[in-house]
Amino acid sequence: MRSMTDRRGSRIPSRVAAALLVLLVWLPACKSPGQAAWLGTPASVAPGVDYYKATDESLVEPTGPIAVFLLRLDPQQVRISSALSNDEVMLAERVDAIAKRREAIAAVNAGFFNVRNGEPAGVLKIGGELVSDSGLARGIVAITSPPGARQELAFDQASVRMFLKYTTDAGEVTVPIDGVDTTRERGKLMLYTPSYHDDTDTAPNGTEWVVSGNPLEVVQVLSDAGRTPIPRDGAVLSFGGLEPPEALAALSPGTRISFGTNWHTLNGLADAHLDAAQDVINGAGLLKRNGRALSNWLASENLQPATFTDMRHPRTLIGTDRQGFVWLVVIDGRQPERSVGMTFVELIRLCDRLGLENALNLDGGGSTTMVVKGQIVNRPSDASGPRAVSDAIVVTAR
Repeated sequence: MRSMTDRRGSRIPSRVAAALLVLLVWLPACKSPGQAAWLGTPASVAPGVDYYKATDESLVEPTGPIAVFLLRLDPQQVRISSALSNDEVMLAERVDAIAKRREAIAAVNAGFFNVRNGEPAGVLKIGGELVSDSGLARGIVAITSPPGARQELAFDQASVRMFLKYTTDAGEVTVPIDGVDTTRERGKLMLYTPSYHDDTDTAPNGTEWVVSGNPLEVVQVLSDAGRTPIPRDGAVLSFGGLEPPEALAALSPGTRISFGTNWHTLNGLADAHLDAAQDVINGAGLLKRNGRALSNWLASENLQPATFTDMRHPRTLIGTDRQGFVWLVVIDGRQPERSVGMTFVELIRLCDRLGLENALNLDGGGSTTMVVKGQIVNRPSDASGPRAVSDAIVVTAR
C-alpha cells in the first residue's frame, strides 16, 4: 500500500494509513446512526456487558415520558441462558432471586406464564430439555451453544407437541402427549419431567407410568395414585381418568419407549435447529426477523390489537444487532408521569434505532424487570413491587 498525505502535505507512513482506514471503517459499525446521541455513554458492568439508560421522549409518538433500560452483551465474553424459578416449573420467583441463585451478572424476565401457579404458558426449553409445550405458534428465540464457540440466537414463530413411541408385537405405536409439565386434565396424557417438581402433584384418580433408564423403559404402573415421584433419570406419564385408552393400557413394566417432538414454525427455522438448541424461550410478538419488521400479529400469533399490540404497556425484549451483539431491553410503563410504555410500532422503531436485525417481545406488564449486579434497575409497574415470574434470561461470564 502506498503512503498517504495529510492536510499539510506531509506523508503518512503506510502502516499508519492502513490503521486509520480500518478505524474509519470500524467506527460507524459500532453504533447505528444517531444511536450515541440518545443512548449516551454506557456503564461497563462486566467484560462484555454494557448498561445504558435512555429517557428520550421521541422514542414514543406522540412524545411522552419514557424510561428504557438496555444491556448490550458480547456473546464472545458472556453466556445467555434461560433459568426456571426455584429451579423447577412449579411456583414463581422474582427475577432478582433467580439471578442471585445463578450468580448472574444480569437478568430479565422471560416467557409468559400462568400467574395462578407459575407454570410457563408457551414453549420453553431449558438446558436441552423441553419443559413446556404449546399448540399455538408464537414468537420464540432459540439459543444454541456450540462447544468452544460463541452462542447463536435464532428467531421464529413456533409451536411444539411431544409424542410417545413404543413397539408391540403388532408394530410401532405412537401416542400424542397433550401437555408437558403442566396441570393434568381429565382424559389427557401428560408428561412430567424432573424439571417439574419432586413429584407429579396429581390427584389420585388416574394412571401413571414411571419410566427411567437408558434406553427408557416402563418400570412401574400405578393406578388410582397421585403425586408419583419423578425419577431424575426419567419421567412420569400421567393419564387423567380411571380407564386409559387401549394404546396406553398396553404399556407394562419392561416396555421400552422413546419421546419425540413435532415442531411447527411459520418462518422456516429447521426442526433440527430447535431440537439442538439448549434453550428455547417463548414470547408474544416476533418484532423483527433477519432485518424484516413483522406485522399482523393477530393473524400469526392471535395477539389482540386493542388490548395488546396497539396499547402502551411495560415491555421486555431480546434482540440481536448487525454486529452480533445481543440486546436485553426493558421499558417501564403504566406510570404516566415517568414512563408511558410502548406499543409494538414503537418497539419496532426502538429496534431500528438500535440496529437490531432480530427482536422478540417477551412477557411484559407487571413482569417487566431488569436486574444488574443484584439490583433491580427499572421500576416494575405493580403497586406491590416486582412480580414473581416463571423463568428469566440470565447473563453469566463464559
